[in-house]
Amino acid sequence: MEFDREERRALERILRWRRDVRHFRTDPVSEAVLERLREAMGWAPSVGNARPWRVLRVRDAGLRAGVRAEFERCNAEAAAAYDSAARAEYVKLKLAGLDAAPEHLAVFTVTDPAAGRGLGRRTMPETLHQSTAMAILTLWLAARAENLGLGMVSIVDPAVIERLFDVPDDWHFSAYLCLGWPEFDDDTPLLHRVGWQGNQPTEWEER
Repeated sequence: MEFDREERRALERILRWRRDVRHFRTDPVSEAVLERLREAMGWAPSVGNARPWRVLRVRDAGLRAGVRAEFERCNAEAAAAYDSAARAEYVKLKLAGLDAAPEHLAVFTVTDPAAGRGLGRRTMPETLHQSTAMAILTLWLAARAENLGLGMVSIVDPAVIERLFDVPDDWHFSAYLCLGWPEFDDDTPLLHRVGWQGNQPTEWEER
């Protein structure tokens, strides 16, 4: 399969316009769109074809409230760790879209899946978590191609989330994702817009 220039340009636009979205409309996402995203996530690469990611679609209000409470607890601790000047900047950041996003996805990594039979991970077991990360990125880009926004909530304690969802012992928390229609279009990422930090160029060093 070969791709032409227009297809390459389309991929470049999707990559360039991917955003970690925090502001969502409450409009629902259709089941047909969600099914396309689920299918796209399944195309992600994984070590030994182990497919170690497990995704929970979080509909329960109690579970959502538990995640929000854990975010608030961890966010307060994170703010307290900064000096007063940086803390003032930090508290202005909107770091989660938990309230408005219509879809919440809790993603876990199985640490010893039967699938793949250990291929490629005996010396580097972290490749299982890397595989889940690639699946999340695949989902993220597919969502952007659907004009959806996706945001990752990373300010939570993984052990607390694992207990909250009562997952098996070999499921390790990887990410909590908010998915929905973005409230507005913006060509400037949040951390750039508020002056927190811009992009650093990727260097390929020769050895």
